[in-house]
Amino acid sequence: MHSPVRQLSGDECNEAISVMRHSSDTTLVQEKMKATFRKSQRVVQDPATASTVLDLFPRFLDTPGLIDQDFNMLFGDEVTGKFLAKWPTFFKPKVSAECKNLPRSVHVDDLLLSAQQESDDDDGVWDCEVAAICLLLHLLPPTSKGKKSAKISATDATVRLVKFLKVGRSMETFLKETGPAQPFLLCVGERKNSIQNIYIILDQKAIPSKTQTGVAAFDELFKAHFAFAVSYDEALCNFYTFIQTTVYGIDVGSVKETPRVKEIRVRLLHSSF
Repeated sequence: MHSPVRQLSGDECNEAISVMRHSSDTTLVQEKMKATFRKSQRVVQDPATASTVLDLFPRFLDTPGLIDQDFNMLFGDEVTGKFLAKWPTFFKPKVSAECKNLPRSVHVDDLLLSAQQESDDDDGVWDCEVAAICLLLHLLPPTSKGKKSAKISATDATVRLVKFLKVGRSMETFLKETGPAQPFLLCVGERKNSIQNIYIILDQKAIPSKTQTGVAAFDELFKAHFAFAVSYDEALCNFYTFIQTTVYGIDVGSVKETPRVKEIRVRLLHSSF
């Protein structure tokens, strides 16, 4: 743990958790969350209690920024800021350039146009930030895990990463229909390229993103896997492993990477588009 914040235990910890539940002071909630961080990590790391974390710490559901705060407690400032520092100017243009070499498909073509803000489609294509992140998934598509599990396409895998909900539809009904899933982004708006609110969905509950931009919301989605000790969706494993090792620099050398992840890292890091 990177933070010097004194960690509470016993009655002090229980009292802090109780105070947080009823406080409308965001700063106080953030401070108490920091002081009870070790407790929340014990909860998420234990398979027997992991599913109760949002019941015990419900302020995740109405206080934006707590995921980022927990991730920072785990890894420190430098790692925490890496995606937002590197993705927009370094990785995003290289991903777009590399995707132009992929076999042509309507989906990839639409994403490329949207990522470069050249799309005429007012409805079916994501805004430029979400589109660029979806393009990376096409460079790092799902790999099948043995004979029993059918391989799914990158286009199908995209739906496990980000979903769209039209303004006016019931989120509660939508989440019930979606069923249990690994964390994903839920973008709410009139159209896919005009998003009004973004949430991280965990255990069929909606956690508001700290900032309502696609790139910042994805940054939080990735961090949620560590804050809540949740494994990656199997179909997104290559994609997330690349983000983890190549962009954030977490557990480099100790995480198992497929040849494709290594290949794309070399191509993107050493290309000069």
